[in-house]
Amino acid sequence: DKMVSINTALMVDLTGQVASESIGFKHYSGTGGQLDTHRGASMAKDGKGIIALHSTAKDGKISKIVPFLPEGTGVTVPRQDVDWVVTEYGAVHLKGRSLRERARLLISIADPAFREELKRIAISNHIY
Repeated sequence: DKMVSINTALMVDLTGQVASESIGFKHYSGTGGQLDTHRGASMAKDGKGIIALHSTAKDGKISKIVPFLPEGTGVTVPRQDVDWVVTEYGAVHLKGRSLRERARLLISIADPAFREELKRIAISNHIY
């Protein structure tokens, strides 16, 4: 009961897929127990599985909330398992949400410099 799991990620796409191992085919780390602890916490009574990440990388030049994961990127936490995502711009609860709801919520916690572009891409791909 009341288990909380806090993990980080390299990026999260607008559907809620979490990538913590690679960017494209470039490997950064292993999975460790991230998926197991995230699932355990989100299934626990009054528990929370949290993915916490900075909204940008490379001194604000790259958004870590992305429209889609780059080809070859490993999905560490599948979107159906994602509970909470947190950046310095807020926290959003994705569990049980539709793709459109997820896109809108994730854009709301992206760096403001990237929100319009993310929204434009989400609209053009029918997920906003």
